[in-house]
Parts: sequence; C-alpha cells; structure tokens
Amino acid sequence: MISDRLIVEFDKALRTLFAPATSVRRVPGSDEPEASMSDRERTHAGALMRINHVGEVCAQALYQGQALTCDDPALREALGRAAREETEHLAWTEHRLEELGSRTSLLNPLWYLGSLGLGALAGRMGDSWSLGFLAETERQVEAHLDSHLSNLPDQDVRSRAIVAQMRLDEIAHARTAESLGARELPPSAILLMKLAARTMTRTAYYV
Repeated sequence: MISDRLIVEFDKALRTLFAPATSVRRVPGSDEPEASMSDRERTHAGALMRINHVGEVCAQALYQGQALTCDDPALREALGRAAREETEHLAWTEHRLEELGSRTSLLNPLWYLGSLGLGALAGRMGDSWSLGFLAETERQVEAHLDSHLSNLPDQDVRSRAIVAQMRLDEIAHARTAESLGARELPPSAILLMKLAARTMTRTAYYV
C-alpha cells in the first residue's frame, strides 16, 4: 500500500538524518594506523569527508524518492540494495569524521529534502529516465571521489581507503542502472546536475 511505503520511507529519512548509520562490512582502512597530519591537513581531510557524507545523505534521499514513485517491484528492490550500500557509506564517513575530530554538515536536512524531491521527480518520469538519472548521478559521484583521492593528504590512508571502496561501489551502482535499461540524459540535464553538485560540495566544505 502507498501509505505503508510512505511510513517506511519516512522512517528511513529520520534514520538517515538523526540516527547513527550502521555497516555490515568493516570500515575500510580501519586496520591502518592513524596518520600523522598537521592541523591544516586534518581540517582539510575532515572537510572532504564531510562532503562525502553529504553525498551519501543525498544518495539515500534520491533512492528513497525514486522508490516512492516506482511501481516496478524488481526495480524497487534494486534501488533498495543500492540504498543499503549507501547506508554503509554513511556509517564509514561518520566514523571517519569522528576520528578526524570533524562534524557532519549543518545543512543535511536541506540536502536531504532537495534530493528527495529530485528522486521523486525522476521516478515520475518513468523507469528508464529514473535509471538514467541514477546512472549519471553515480558517474558524477565517481568523478568527485577521484578528485578526493587526488586531494586527500597522501598519508591519510584511512580516509583514502574509505573513498576508494565507495568509488568501487558507485561504479557498480551505475553499471546496475545501465543493465536495467537506464536512458542517457540530455546534455542540459547533465550540466544542471553538475552545477547543483558543485554548489553542494563548495558549501558543505565549510558548513
């Protein structure tokens, strides 16, 4: 029933924003020694991991918005599997932020609501467009994680291990969407997504 799905998704929203995330998999890099970093390097690493955490909050909201407006049970299940992996990413980035003495973004509820609306809109456009939106999102996240691997302090092996595993998972999510029939988005939509992501990352670095 629609009402049951709404209740479930509302519960997921509350958990995403206000409850500690959990992970079945071990936190990547947790067996590595903590790096010796200057205050500036540690602050920079924390800001980058905060951006990554925001990205996972947005991913949760996107998947939930798409699941709410999707009528195909098989596709909803695929979205659910991907969302569960994104929850692990939330847990990993939260854990690393604590280790770095940093914090999550103060604007997480805003990021969540905006992404939830985008996900619901994408779902309303039909499965192929929704999957296309998902695939393009994951490709842009992959590029964003590549940049973080280049910008994180070289000695911060714990953060780098988390980002590297997240990157592999995002690539797999994009390939899954493509295999399910993702439609290529028009260049204008891709450009708008990139501009929105740039605004989010620049803001989340500080706030």
